[in-house]
Amino acid sequence: MKALRLSRLAALTAAATLPIALAAPASAATSVTFDCQANSPIIGPQHVALTQDAVVTAPPAVAPGAAFDVVIDPAPNTVPGTVSGNKVKNINTFALKIPIPANSSYVGAALSGGSGLGSTPPVITVANNVATLSFPGPIAGGATFELPTVTAHLKAGQSGTIQTKLAGTSYSDPGLTFKAVASTIIGDLTAPTACFPNPSPVFTTTTIG
Repeated sequence: MKALRLSRLAALTAAATLPIALAAPASAATSVTFDCQANSPIIGPQHVALTQDAVVTAPPAVAPGAAFDVVIDPAPNTVPGTVSGNKVKNINTFALKIPIPANSSYVGAALSGGSGLGSTPPVITVANNVATLSFPGPIAGGATFELPTVTAHLKAGQSGTIQTKLAGTSYSDPGLTFKAVASTIIGDLTAPTACFPNPSPVFTTTTIG
């Protein structure tokens, strides 16, 4: 009889714990490689790959019409010191695009943390269902910086799945843009730079239901 009671207690405990486990946020540690092209008016297009690590958190499931958060926490990173043999003086006018996921709607966003980004704090704006994290900089070549943590407040649609990822499919449709200032033998050159994630990973998937 005692063994039966213990067995029933274990079953009840497991049943009580299961909803908590299912409701726990899903975190994805992801490394994104950006394929970038810097367009110098004198030395021509220059290509470089940039990597950014981040932890992205979202609930695995959400009720139709419910509010939920997606948190994107970028890791510290370093601006390249040289590109194609040219010293990078700084990067500035930074903009990173994050689409509002399908089957969800934007409610608001908050930024926290971040360092080494210059004297003007980053801001996030939303237009055409795309959130853009931007700041003027500059960040010196070879310097370490950390983008702010983005907490996006969203509302679930009525059905389907909600997947988080970055924008950008090509140099002409970039998800990341900035201007790179390089010191060369003919002086400082400013090269507008366009990047896209290649490949473009899905960070998290939230099921509506």
